Amino acid sequence: MVVVDETPGWQLHLLYLLAWAAFGWTHSRLSDGDVKRTLGTWTGPYYRITYNIVAALQIGLVIGFGFWLFDARTPFDRPASLVTFQLVCSMIGWAVFLLALREYDLGRLLGVTQIREGELPFDPVPHEPLHTRGFHAFVRHPLYAGAHLILWDGVHDELGLAMAIWASLYLDIGTRFEERRLIALYGDAYRDYRERVPALIPWKGRAL
Repeated sequence: MVVVDETPGWQLHLLYLLAWAAFGWTHSRLSDGDVKRTLGTWTGPYYRITYNIVAALQIGLVIGFGFWLFDARTPFDRPASLVTFQLVCSMIGWAVFLLALREYDLGRLLGVTQIREGELPFDPVPHEPLHTRGFHAFVRHPLYAGAHLILWDGVHDELGLAMAIWASLYLDIGTRFEERRLIALYGDAYRDYRERVPALIPWKGRAL
């Protein structure tokens, strides 16, 4: 279903922006230390996996809302060179995203480790060392860098354009919140790392 054609395009984008903003606000609030302490009294070690499930459901709702708002059936008229460029960006983006994902403790990222070890949802002690190897030697946030490339490959129609714009904005804002969390977790070690390694674009080469 597509919203009535008479609705101005800027209003559709504003509605979609609000949907991404609602997701971003909820996602950031659930990662806040005070919220973790409060909700953790009910969820205990299941907090992280609950957090991931809520995020997945919200993302699904935002994407579904986009299909309702925008006409995804009419593709843009793109030159062949642009199609090829987007495809290459997508391949690089997926490679970076998946390979960088291997550098994390996936059990902890998903929330399975916390359940197995009975961890409380808020613990100021880092359970993983600061990642500075692999793709992290080139950019501080390789997962976000890969996600940006994947998003902009999806600009085939109005829905893809809207998703690329507003999801990229969400990632940029999310990066700032993530930086604060990492500074609180790793202190001067992360500050030194941040001075040496760029956030998303590897313009310094292998900095460490």
